[in-house]
Amino acid sequence: MTTTTQRGSVRLTQYAHGGGCACKIPPGELEEIVAGLTGRTPVAGRGADLLVGLDSGDDAAVVRLPGGAGAAAVVATADFFTPVVDDPYDWGRIAAANALSDVYAMGGSPLVAVNLLAWPREVLPLALAREVLRGGLDIAAEAGCHVAGGHSVDDPEPKYGMAVTGVADPARLLRNDAGRPGMPLSLTKPLGLGVLNNRHKATGEVFPEAVRTMVTLNRDAAEAALAGSAVCATDVTGFGLLGHLYKLARASGVTAVVHASAVAVLDGAREAARDGYVSGGTRRNLAWVAPHTDFGSTSELTRLLLADAQTSGGLLVAGEVPGAPVIGELVPEREHRLIVR
Repeated sequence: MTTTTQRGSVRLTQYAHGGGCACKIPPGELEEIVAGLTGRTPVAGRGADLLVGLDSGDDAAVVRLPGGAGAAAVVATADFFTPVVDDPYDWGRIAAANALSDVYAMGGSPLVAVNLLAWPREVLPLALAREVLRGGLDIAAEAGCHVAGGHSVDDPEPKYGMAVTGVADPARLLRNDAGRPGMPLSLTKPLGLGVLNNRHKATGEVFPEAVRTMVTLNRDAAEAALAGSAVCATDVTGFGLLGHLYKLARASGVTAVVHASAVAVLDGAREAARDGYVSGGTRRNLAWVAPHTDFGSTSELTRLLLADAQTSGGLLVAGEVPGAPVIGELVPEREHRLIVR
């Protein structure tokens, strides 16, 4: 089901060069930027307290609080992006859910967030910025997470997100380097958000199912994963399913097999991809993983959807999650890091 943006309303997506997590710096370029910065901690003698840092490219940083082996851990992350939809309230909700997702992807619970807002104050009404912040506040409230201020700048391009701090049990983290052969792979949200958002930006069509998917917290999925004794997970955002799965498989020293027919896709997404509403970020994702992937006979359309740059996507869990389809499994390391069938 689609609707059309009301004529005469401000179309926020037209003020951004891209949209949502598709605006991420491409994964290959990002790894080049941070090369040589991994494995370092600025706190002398406290290296063991940094449980998850930059080394494996995980979703958030995790630091053990002082107090010994039984102490809790702090989860810290930040995420922001340009408008992914035209409705300011929905953009705020989506951006907040996306930022909170990194905490859930580590097995943590968010405690407090601060807003990150960039706004072209002489171009767009400040009332729209207030709606963006209201959307973020409502999603944080749903998550039981405080919002306490933040930071704003005057910027030619609107951007919004949150820096989030959470807590986790260091003995029950969900890490992207803890995958082992024999673990099934579950995906808790359907794919296709990128191509639908790109179609929305180009045409003004509104896709309510995509919005509902993006504003849905990954809290329940994370709790279900932990209840099932999962130890390995990541969330699927701007690098697409294949990009995030590649990082997980590489960090874990395994190969991941994906059964493409088992991967759920949002209504209208295949048509949007077929009609050419594919972001540059998605194509860069596919180019990044292609040398490490055995695609077999899968079509170009399927490959693009599997690499589709998601915004506030689901959790990819090495384990079974009730209600989520099993889309593949981890196997011992082979010639290719990913196998798509």
